[in-house]
Amino acid sequence: MSAKKHVVILGGGVGGLEAATQLSHNSRVRITLIDQNAVHIWKPVLHELASGTIGQKGNLFAFNELAKRFGFTFIQSTMDTVDTTTKTLNLENGQVLNYDLLIVALGACANDFGTPGAKENCLFLNTLADANTIHERFRSLIERAQLTNKPVNMSIVGGGATGVQLAAELCQAIDNTPGLGPDARSKLLKPTLIEAQPRLLPPFPEQVSAEAKAELEKLGFDVITDGMVSEVGCGYIALKDGRRIDSDFPIWAAGVKACAATSLLKDLELSRSGQIMVGSTLQTTRDPSIYAIGDCARMEVDPTAPTAQAARQEGRYVGRIAIPRQLAGKPPVPFVYNDRGAVVALGDYNAWGMWPSKKGFGGHGLSAQLARFIHEGLFRQHQMGLSGIFRTICATIGERFRPNNPDLNGKQKKQEKEEGK
Repeated sequence: MSAKKHVVILGGGVGGLEAATQLSHNSRVRITLIDQNAVHIWKPVLHELASGTIGQKGNLFAFNELAKRFGFTFIQSTMDTVDTTTKTLNLENGQVLNYDLLIVALGACANDFGTPGAKENCLFLNTLADANTIHERFRSLIERAQLTNKPVNMSIVGGGATGVQLAAELCQAIDNTPGLGPDARSKLLKPTLIEAQPRLLPPFPEQVSAEAKAELEKLGFDVITDGMVSEVGCGYIALKDGRRIDSDFPIWAAGVKACAATSLLKDLELSRSGQIMVGSTLQTTRDPSIYAIGDCARMEVDPTAPTAQAARQEGRYVGRIAIPRQLAGKPPVPFVYNDRGAVVALGDYNAWGMWPSKKGFGGHGLSAQLARFIHEGLFRQHQMGLSGIFRTICATIGERFRPNNPDLNGKQKKQEKEEGK
């Protein structure tokens, strides 16, 4: 019996983990997954974790537990160097791995487009650590606002799905906090959302963009479109048209680019934005033993958008179709992306969706409820695949009957502390 082929996966995001779970059914391979984090997270819920409107319990998945469940080896580390000639990986923890096939699923990071001061003064939302930082900063500023009666000047740069959803969730965090609510929010928060394009949510139909803008304005946001940021300073954001916006809580949610680690793969062809170029089978253009999937990859023809939906389909294709065919000596069939539409939810306030036909729905009544149901259903489907139906049902019921209440009420905490003396 021939030795099993060693498949190494760099990155345990949606695409990388999907590839690992699909390959776990293949008796021809042994799998090693490498990620710098101890837990896997479904990135589309990062804005909810950042606001505190959902808790971490039940919504994070330990790689060690997943490794036992699906039969792969997990190493918590990052790539240091790679030699594609000898098929050798050197990790930052000192380990050296040989691979037969390599799947690069390193994901993406925020793109500040070289805007002066953005990197130094803005918070970003790309990892669990980023979400925790935003949550702690937001809580601290809201507590300060309660003590000083001066509102928090919060600015979110980016009117795509991440920006508008984070905007709504931060408002909902105040609304859900015992002792606060909508009236307190209007006094504690002075929010602004800035989008460089003529409208919010550019991929969605114009009606959805208009309704989302109106919903955010109803929540108290000053929504600026056609707003090109020229500089982010300490306490302000400057626009190219000369406007200057006070901001003591700036968050950058405008665009993504390939993870910087892709530059370590010097033998591969990279796009101008640092993405690894791949063909129709998601094999890299210069090395058929290396696949690249998700946000860190770019197809030569008909590239897919950097979404969790695309990454998941690519991971499933590589693990279920491409690699098994390659190991069997058959040429992989081309990857075909199945666009299943998109959804965006502004907390419990409103939600919209877009069918594959690009027709929008949602915004009111049962249609909005359907969009919200689909939005949550995508995460629950992912959760079920990783932790099983029983745990998923328990987590879902728990959040319904014991909703997470963000702890933002500094005055109430101070009063409770004094009463407890």
